[in-house]
Amino acid sequence: MIMFNKYNPKFMELAFENATKIVDDIPVCAIITKNNEIISLETNKKEKDNITISHAEILSIISANKKLNNWRLDDCDMYVTLEPCPMCAWAIINARIKNLYFSIYDTKYGAFGGAFNINQYSDFKTNVFGGFMEDKGKILLENYFKKIRQKNETTIR
Repeated sequence: MIMFNKYNPKFMELAFENATKIVDDIPVCAIITKNNEIISLETNKKEKDNITISHAEILSIISANKKLNNWRLDDCDMYVTLEPCPMCAWAIINARIKNLYFSIYDTKYGAFGGAFNINQYSDFKTNVFGGFMEDKGKILLENYFKKIRQKNETTIR
């Protein structure tokens, strides 16, 4: 079976542009597209909303479901700045998102190959492509966690 990779770098660039604007949460942005048009764009809001499941991917899926008036996101693609966690990965599969494009692999929590591959547990298989703009993704996360450590050191003193 040949998978057609229709990755569009402008959407990953836009995801990074929005992720860099996040102030007090892990800088992750998820964009869902259909027919090369943006259906939804969301960022992590777990800290802001105080809601456990306010991950960018979940919020983007909810927004796309509402916009398309359908729980199935057939023929939709997702672009995200970090490999999704197990919760988000399962939501992506259940939403029937056709293609997932992400920047950096997460070797601790990544559920599409970084730590394990959740696709193997589902009859529906999302096409997964990782490693886009990895340098940019690593720098974004390193800067965020560096800022958090500095903030914590200042609070402890």
